[in-house]
Amino acid sequence: MTEPSKFDFRPWLFWDHATEEDRRAQESHLAALRDAIGLDAAGKVFISPLAAVSTDRLRMGDFCYIAAHAYVTDDVSMGADCTVNPYAVVRGRVELGDAVRIGAHTSLLGFNHGTAPDRPVFRQPITSRGIRIGDDVWIGSNAVVLDGVTIGDHAVIGAGSVVTKDVPAWAMVAGNPARPIRDRRTPRSAPRDLEGRLAAFADRAREQAGEVLARCWTGERYVDRPGAEPTVRAWADAVEIADLLLGGPPPTPAREEIVAFLRDRQDPATGLVPEIGAPGSPELLPTAMGKANGGRPGPDGGGRAGLDDGGRPGPDGDARPGPDGGGRLELEGVAAYHVLSVGYALDLLGTGFAHPIKAVSDLAPRDLVATLDGLDWARNAWTAGSWVDAFGTGLYRNLAGFGVGGENLETLYGWLLTRCRQAHGMWGEPDGDAGWLQVVNGFYRLTRGTFAQFGLPLPYPERAVDTVLTQARDPRYFGPDTGNACNVLDVIHPLWLTGRQTRHRRAEGEAWAREHLDRALGGWQDGTGLSFALTQGDGAARTSGLQGTEMWLAITWLLADYLGISDTLGYRPRGVHRPEPALQYPG
Repeated sequence: MTEPSKFDFRPWLFWDHATEEDRRAQESHLAALRDAIGLDAAGKVFISPLAAVSTDRLRMGDFCYIAAHAYVTDDVSMGADCTVNPYAVVRGRVELGDAVRIGAHTSLLGFNHGTAPDRPVFRQPITSRGIRIGDDVWIGSNAVVLDGVTIGDHAVIGAGSVVTKDVPAWAMVAGNPARPIRDRRTPRSAPRDLEGRLAAFADRAREQAGEVLARCWTGERYVDRPGAEPTVRAWADAVEIADLLLGGPPPTPAREEIVAFLRDRQDPATGLVPEIGAPGSPELLPTAMGKANGGRPGPDGGGRAGLDDGGRPGPDGDARPGPDGGGRLELEGVAAYHVLSVGYALDLLGTGFAHPIKAVSDLAPRDLVATLDGLDWARNAWTAGSWVDAFGTGLYRNLAGFGVGGENLETLYGWLLTRCRQAHGMWGEPDGDAGWLQVVNGFYRLTRGTFAQFGLPLPYPERAVDTVLTQARDPRYFGPDTGNACNVLDVIHPLWLTGRQTRHRRAEGEAWAREHLDRALGGWQDGTGLSFALTQGDGAARTSGLQGTEMWLAITWLLADYLGISDTLGYRPRGVHRPEPALQYPG
């Protein structure tokens, strides 16, 4: 057995410290390998006699090393200055550029095999798309890189990472599966400072979550903020905030009471959830009053629209009242948004709607197409997009909970894919007065309830990125004295969603995300949470409440996740703004 030397485990020392005897022994070893393993070594190389090298072809550039107990097989090509460190595995078709350093116990697996059920796994055919690694790449110890992956120049792979997808140039990635942490060219001090602020923000929010919720509990109902009228959405926002920050339902009232309140509000005839006091709500139905409201009459005609969706904010952050949303077949206004907010709140509480969304399931495919064609995409792309969001979410609810509605899902996607504008990657056209606001905000709502919710790729992600970044630079909505939760959400979610498919203009997107994350982290008000509009002034939009708090908590996560640092927050949205698909198409 060959006795190990210091060069076997630290081969980079060989050419500076080897004796003449060491060099002759290495030359003899390489000569034996040239014929045995197809070695093509240019210049000075070192292969430990303790390494298991059994290749069909091995090309090594100048100053390349393979250390002790490495396992190298098949077809491997190494540029100059590459190191395969002890116990590393390099198998299959693997191409390394110059200056690639592979840490100890790391595996580069440039092959795969089938998993068909017709035969045992060990009899499955072998495939190899290969692994390609650029120049100046550092792969940390115990990492795994799978077949088909390309790693760009100057990238860094964190120790223990499992790399399943391509890694762009200059990216630093880590985790299982590996995810971007930052661009290597970004100074380390900025992310570290930002991560510290993220952690402090999340700790502060968790400590005060109970106080924020208690402030908006009247003793009978949740309201968005003290003095506001009771709304259904306030209950859903309370559930989402508690899940994010407390890891469970709100402390008050009991979970069973919250479930009963939300489930009993659903209109069995349409499946929609009307606002408190609106036509079709339990308060107006004598048989339901005791069950849903403890026998107490609800507010007379209460339930005006919130600051989002039913009451869409204008550029200055002030709410514009929407339709009453009361129990109608049409998916519009507050009742339509309740398909999202109440449905996901019930999910978080471990239950669901009692009835299917008949406003969705009763619509025949041809009528769905006619309805989509009839939406005002030219002037009101946001309203059209919000209708698609509600319809898509209704489809999800019906499929997941009741197993109905699959034919409309195919009709909806067929319409969306054929109507998307290739020039800008969205639906609708910009307005001469508002610019891209309606189109981009409608894109968020539409894609949230369809492509994101069912895990499907967007048709033109690069063009969509261009459009979103154009909107993100509009000072009317993102100036120093402007900004609200809707407009920030409607930019960061599309950037985050398209970022799953493309790195197009990523640096610009990250710069925007960093700026608005910095602003969001300064918006928390002790004991009250966050306001819808992070601007100075009076009014409902600038008063801390449940809606502003719920939205900004989710926005903060999306901004941080786009920058690769969301783990610092210690929470992850699981409701309306959940990052994972709710149901993988086709189910």
